[in-house]
Amino acid sequence: MHIGFVGGTGIEAMGLALRFTAAGASVILGSRSPERAVRAAEDFHSKFGPSLLCGMSNQDMIESCEIIFLTVPFSEALHTVAAYQNLFKPHQVLVDVTVPLAFRAGYPEYLDQEGMSNAEIIARALPAGVPLTAAFKTIPAAVLADRDSELHCNVFVCGDSEEAKAEVMAVASLIPSLRPLDAGPLQVARTLERMAVLAIALNRKYKRKGARFRMEGL
Repeated sequence: MHIGFVGGTGIEAMGLALRFTAAGASVILGSRSPERAVRAAEDFHSKFGPSLLCGMSNQDMIESCEIIFLTVPFSEALHTVAAYQNLFKPHQVLVDVTVPLAFRAGYPEYLDQEGMSNAEIIARALPAGVPLTAAFKTIPAAVLADRDSELHCNVFVCGDSEEAKAEVMAVASLIPSLRPLDAGPLQVARTLERMAVLAIALNRKYKRKGARFRMEGL
């Protein structure tokens, strides 16, 4: 299985790529600029050593991968999916990690999407039969990118396709010290996105970078 990233040169994608390649997975970084994706892959190898990671255009990455993470800024997510919507196939799973927020006087504020989550809005732009799940919304990118940091938390996976959720949870299980939980249908992303904003606010208040969630009793 190949794991791909749309917008694969940002910190979120690079952090997840680091975790997945450390587990032996094959990863493809996608970008609007294939040259930029190739440079990012070369930089990755120079820092962390050889791995099953390469860079290419978003279009070629989508053609090559079974599970694809959407790791662009939330403000670009809908436009990006619309631009590539004809390339997605029913056998693929798109994973949305975006969180709609803005900073007001240094404080994170959730940007309401007319009662819906960003994930639900993105799902509407996909062709029929292409499932979208929401996951990794509540884990800080800085923690993912620190390979010496154990996660010791949960990743909440929600979506309307049980099969797609199972695939994403299986991939998430490759990462040591991370426990995936099935959080239910895609509408639960409304809660997960707000949880992410809470974690960011707590990080700022207590001058930390690693606030994340772990469920006890399950």
